[in-house]
Amino acid sequence: MNYILTEHASKKIKKRKISLNLIEEVIQNPQQILYQDDLLIYQSIVVFNNKEYLLKIYVNQNVGPNKIVTVYMTSKIKKYMV
Repeated sequence: MNYILTEHASKKIKKRKISLNLIEEVIQNPQQILYQDDLLIYQSIVVFNNKEYLLKIYVNQNVGPNKIVTVYMTSKIKKYMV
């Protein structure tokens, strides 16, 4: 998928030290794709610093190219996996 990062997403990625390779991996092979408020949420369980997290990537596909709006990881996997 072709995409661009919003300024907000870029800041969150740097702050949370998430690699772009990991983001691309989840976008290309997500364990789940959800739809919320006109955004697609690509999410997968990933290992980061020897611990499992759920990586969630919010994408606006109503614009071209697709925009990654925000990215975050949570340890509350059971809460957010459907």
